[in-house]
Amino acid sequence: MTWPPPDPDDTGAPPPAAPLSGFAWPDPPSSSEHASAEAGNGGNGRAHDHDHTPDHDDQGAQEDAFYDRESVPADQPVIGPPVDRPDDDGVPSDRSSTGRGRAPILPTWTRTAAGRRAMLAWWIRDAGYLVGYHAVRLPKYAAKTLVYAPVGLLSGIGRVLRWATAEDGNRALRQAAADRNDPATWLRLDKQRERQSRWRWSVLLLAALLTGAAVAAVLALEIRIPDEAWWALLAASLPLLARAGRPEDKPITDRVSHGPRYRKLTAELVRRALLSIGVGAINQAVAKDQHAISFPTDIARDGPGHLAIVDLPYGVEAADVVARRGRLASAMRLPLDQVWPEPAQGHPGRLALWVGYQPASKMQTPLWPLLKGGSVDVFGSLPIFTTPRMETVNAMLIFRNWLIGGQPGSGKTFLLRLLVLAASLDPRAELRGYSFKGVGDFAVVEPVCAEYGDGQDDQTIAKAAALIKWLYHTECQRRAAKIAHYHALGMAPENKVTPELASRKGSGLHPLVVFLSEVQELFQHKDHGTEAGDLCEKVIKLGRALGIILLLDTQIPDKDSLPTGITRNVNTRVCMSVRDQVANDMILGTGMYKAGYRATVFEPGNENGPGDAGWGVVVGGGKPGARRSFEVNADQAKQVIGRAIKARTEAGTMPAPDTQTRPDPPAYDLLADVARVWPAGEDGAWNEALCERLAELRPEIYGGWQSEQLTSALKPLGVKVRDISRRRDGKQRVRRGIRRVDLTAATTERERKRHVD
Repeated sequence: MTWPPPDPDDTGAPPPAAPLSGFAWPDPPSSSEHASAEAGNGGNGRAHDHDHTPDHDDQGAQEDAFYDRESVPADQPVIGPPVDRPDDDGVPSDRSSTGRGRAPILPTWTRTAAGRRAMLAWWIRDAGYLVGYHAVRLPKYAAKTLVYAPVGLLSGIGRVLRWATAEDGNRALRQAAADRNDPATWLRLDKQRERQSRWRWSVLLLAALLTGAAVAAVLALEIRIPDEAWWALLAASLPLLARAGRPEDKPITDRVSHGPRYRKLTAELVRRALLSIGVGAINQAVAKDQHAISFPTDIARDGPGHLAIVDLPYGVEAADVVARRGRLASAMRLPLDQVWPEPAQGHPGRLALWVGYQPASKMQTPLWPLLKGGSVDVFGSLPIFTTPRMETVNAMLIFRNWLIGGQPGSGKTFLLRLLVLAASLDPRAELRGYSFKGVGDFAVVEPVCAEYGDGQDDQTIAKAAALIKWLYHTECQRRAAKIAHYHALGMAPENKVTPELASRKGSGLHPLVVFLSEVQELFQHKDHGTEAGDLCEKVIKLGRALGIILLLDTQIPDKDSLPTGITRNVNTRVCMSVRDQVANDMILGTGMYKAGYRATVFEPGNENGPGDAGWGVVVGGGKPGARRSFEVNADQAKQVIGRAIKARTEAGTMPAPDTQTRPDPPAYDLLADVARVWPAGEDGAWNEALCERLAELRPEIYGGWQSEQLTSALKPLGVKVRDISRRRDGKQRVRRGIRRVDLTAATTERERKRHVD
């Protein structure tokens, strides 16, 4: 640190600052800097005393634990402002911040109806268990009481007599005085005993006389005491006498449990668990400072469990702890599905650790709120998930596209079917979908679907690919034109579908829900996969505002079976049980695994049990976190579809059985049509020129096609689209197009394959 030299032309410069008492520069200034300082002082010969020896006060200041090199006497000027923020001893400027850190007036579990219900249910269940446990053992308890009550009566009489003699404690003191040959002390203690014994015997005699007088009065006056009073007195006295007469190690009632019924979450338990999971940074920090692990708020009940907010040591992320959930549960000696760590709001080093009263697998999963009744509005939020705390989590369908991924047995099919069931309860929603598993998982929803298919055969996959083509080339364009029309009329102010437009008859803007189960079978198909993937990505981008909802599930989340453009543009993602980080981030997005949202901790169900089926990490439905989907089996799904059929029949939107309302696209041969409209004498052509010629040839098919649409249509046919240079208006211009030789080669290859087949 050096002083800046003053301006030599500034003759009115203030005098230099005097050396600060107790202040020393980290490094002595060089000789040139010292000379400059003297010149800046106007040649007065004053120099800074670099050999200044601190006096007693200076030493005391340096030894002070709060000494700061920026602390200077207030009466001396300082060159350069301090960088430490001054202490705010007064009222904070932001008065709204005075409530931060305060404990809540009401416990956390009282804030939500679900929390109150869960706590009340736990109390009732616990009390009912205790009552039932002891009720069946009442004969045993009665027998013990009758045995120990006489012993307690005699023991009680003996205790009263010993109390009256005042020998307890005094006798041992007198014996100690006798052992020391101290007669004076012995006499004082004996006199004290006599005084105590005298008034105690008096009290005992008075109580006996009063009791005898009361009994005599009752007998003389022939006062009749009801039998119920005698029985009540006996019932109250026997347990007390039995308690006084039983041995200390033999209680009358049995223990309800031989271990802790629930291990209460404490700070010490959390610290010990965090030190046992193998995070070296935590262990090193705690070894240096035992307060490295802190708790910004009290541990409190939260639903059917306890919640601890933990500030981890500096440099440790909550994701490091979430990744070791299994070790954390082992350190707490609890089942894996009873311990739920996740990143908390505030900073990456803050952990939210929720521990349930019992494992999630043993908790009674609540029924789906829409199972027994209730209407659905696709434009509103729908109950889809529950948290580990059994709180209902709502999610949106409209303006959202869903991607569900997980290995077999993780529960993705049940979740996708749940979304379709929810949409079916809105009679405005049109349902179309295909399942490529071929086992009839979605057969229950077929009656309310305008289009449905199930299987892995080429015919089913071709129909699904045609559905994607129709969505992009026909439905998206039709709906976009409708939206533009209604926007001009002021009925679509944000250029997207509204509930009013969806309910308007004849608008054609009703919600359209398209589901594709095991979609990897479509995207990996040798003939239709590439084109279907490209068009599906475009439908996701364009259809969101047009009321088109795409629901996909897959068990192979890699770049070949799930195009990266789809994973980037889907805005609601559910990652159920997966094997590794790559699959986790393919579904949830890059960096989610590192951020602590890891579906690798879930175990899929198998023949030995359900595992963590239904559990997954949800992103795009509010705060990311572990969620469990409501379970609706096939029989329950039939009940829901029955209500959906009734509602659609009344609304007139029930599709006719065994009919496909979507018109089949007209047959056409793109390669032959391109060859037919090819400019004569040209070895290359721009896409935009070809689109104009194709629209003139077949306007019902190619009308409105742009260069990008032609590129995506030619790609699966083996025609490479490249940059084509042409001279126009005296300038060389480059645009996307194809060459005649590539078109001829693709046509020849197709004919060769047909001949081989």
